[in-house]
Amino acid sequence: MLEDLGIDPERFAIEWVSSAEAPRFAEVVTAFTDKIRSLGPNPLKKKTAACACA
Repeated sequence: MLEDLGIDPERFAIEWVSSAEAPRFAEVVTAFTDKIRSLGPNPLKKKTAACACA
């Protein structure tokens, strides 16, 4: 479904983290943030900005 919308599936993640797992939460968020940064800018952001200006 994400691919049909033009979204790279690598930019999406679901993780279950209990409220009692603060260190794991920080680890999951940091890992995902690093992954997104390695993918570079979101290509849809440019398309969306261009569409808003037209």
